[in-house]
Amino acid sequence: MNLAESSPQELLALHAKIVDALRERGILRTANNPTGDLAEHLFCKARGLEPEKNSRRGFDAIDQDGKRYQIKARRCAPKDKLRQLSAIRNLDNADFDFLIGIVFSLDYTIQQAAQIPYLVVKDLATPDGHINGHRFLLKDDVWNVPGVKDITDELKAVDLG
Repeated sequence: MNLAESSPQELLALHAKIVDALRERGILRTANNPTGDLAEHLFCKARGLEPEKNSRRGFDAIDQDGKRYQIKARRCAPKDKLRQLSAIRNLDNADFDFLIGIVFSLDYTIQQAAQIPYLVVKDLATPDGHINGHRFLLKDDVWNVPGVKDITDELKAVDLG
């Protein structure tokens, strides 16, 4: 299929078929933007965890020791320095022990990933009434904060096949 010669409707239909195929393989869980689902799949597969139900609030996975993980991702252009993750709701409830932040390139290649303790997130996140939650920017210097663990290589090693 020549994408340059395809109509917008043909491209959208192809996108829908791709999302369906990824759902059938268990990589995606919803028909939404695949960034979040892919991030959850990669992290859970790397750690041998089962993701929580989509309706679960506050965290996306829990390990055998009872540690709770909130998984967020951002897909961005190489020069995009913003790296703002989706809103973190009810941050003061301490619903998770670690935030997993993953930065994907436009083609879904993992650029960077970090495991960030709750207290670091609480310290660095900014409340925003407009989004009814907290904003967290996954800036380059986050990887230098004590307690933050670089998990980039761990996630890159995951075989999606």
